[in-house]
Amino acid sequence: MRFLLTWLVTSIAIAVASALVPGIFPFGAVEPWLAYAFTGLFLAIVNASIKPLLSVLSLPLTIVTLGIFQLVVNALMLSLAGWLALNLLGAGVAITGFGASFAGAIVVSIMCGLLGFITRD
Repeated sequence: MRFLLTWLVTSIAIAVASALVPGIFPFGAVEPWLAYAFTGLFLAIVNASIKPLLSVLSLPLTIVTLGIFQLVVNALMLSLAGWLALNLLGAGVAITGFGASFAGAIVVSIMCGLLGFITRD
């Protein structure tokens, strides 16, 4: 049940990022909410599986930059999730470049934090 809530929160955060950040838009032959849901699913999976490993590998750089490099890791995870959704399911969120991915990752992180605070037990 917790995974479904995480998926929903992440999908809403991606929709908000798409509305606020130019360069992030739904893509595919489906309704936009379904593109956000596909990308939210892959972002939840990527954050649970790949992000911990990447965070450990980038720990020295994260320490040197006082944690700022973690934003780059988040941007890479958002780009990867969008790419996976588009290439595996044919619909998802298209991201035009690293700047859009970076800004989108900041918005998604803030929105997930706010929505997670509201929905916590």
